[in-house]
Amino acid sequence: MENSAAYGNIKIELYSNIAPKAVARFKELAREGVYDGVTFHRINQSVIQSGDPLSKDADPSNDGTGKSDKPNVPAEFSDILYDTGIVGAARSQDVNSANSQFFITLKREQGFDNKYTIFGKVIEGMNNVRTISGVQPKDGERPVEPIRIKTVKIEAK
Repeated sequence: MENSAAYGNIKIELYSNIAPKAVARFKELAREGVYDGVTFHRINQSVIQSGDPLSKDADPSNDGTGKSDKPNVPAEFSDILYDTGIVGAARSQDVNSANSQFFITLKREQGFDNKYTIFGKVIEGMNNVRTISGVQPKDGERPVEPIRIKTVKIEAK
């Protein structure tokens, strides 16, 4: 995941053996360029969240409400715990409503265990995640200035 120079890159190991549907969707959307230009629209003490295609438009009030045009992905729970740097599939109240949005945890989040699909972990650039998390929010959890993902690249292992 490549961000602006001020925020650096974040490298994520995807867990295709644990959450194959969530990983397949993330890869599909990345290859289609859906994540290019989206913002980290939600920053709080627990997570930084991105992946909303609506965050590309000029209306920040709809950030966090969008998804891709693909069907939702069913939950894929595992025994992995939500420790620092875990990448999870964001969703609504329905556990089977994950689509394009994702979040990265900033610390151990016991309340997330077996409630949100885990599909990866940050393996490089956690310092960049922390830099993003330190940006002052403007409205609730939205950063003062948009923090955009430049591009998401999928590399073979």
